[in-house]
Amino acid sequence: MTFDREYLYNFIKTYVEDNISAPTEGKLNIEVSEIDPRITLQPCLSPLTANIHEKHNGRNVNVKIVCPDEKSWQLYIPVKIETIVPVLVTSIRVNKGTLLDNSNIEVIFKDSNQIRGSILTDPALVTGARTKRNLSQGSIISNSNTCFVCKGEPVNIVAKSVNFEIKSSGIALNDGSLGEVISVRNIKSGRIVQGQVNAINQVVINL
Repeated sequence: MTFDREYLYNFIKTYVEDNISAPTEGKLNIEVSEIDPRITLQPCLSPLTANIHEKHNGRNVNVKIVCPDEKSWQLYIPVKIETIVPVLVTSIRVNKGTLLDNSNIEVIFKDSNQIRGSILTDPALVTGARTKRNLSQGSIISNSNTCFVCKGEPVNIVAKSVNFEIKSSGIALNDGSLGEVISVRNIKSGRIVQGQVNAINQVVINL
């Protein structure tokens, strides 16, 4: 059969999509390099085959296209692959201490190689958290720049074991992001306890 460059681009893109795994909540952005216009694409009676070398960095691959006819031919086509993942960012500029909600945050997709550290992706989970510093529009929301529990603010203390759960009120003695362990003063007893932040204005103590 004879084919044009567009057919070959689509063939390569489909092959890469089928053979490079996308992240669970993300997707792949595949950019097939332009085939040298000086190359004349020869017909091929047999179905084309493709192959990606085992040693590749996941971002730039050379796809080997082979025509397995008796008079065979092959091409190596460079392909750029970006792994795009959802991230939560500020939709406007926000000042330190701003309460985060749907009016100032949004989910966008970014190249995973541009992301550093622990990020947050669920708007519902972050709604009610406060910013720990001024953030420009488009800043990635992370544990490092938000507090789910803020110093001096009231918190719910949940002490629990397999068989029971006790709830009490306290005051946070430190800022805390999701998963961090902070000190909290129990309002009723005055005791200082250590609890892990597991939600907005809440810490849990596993007994």
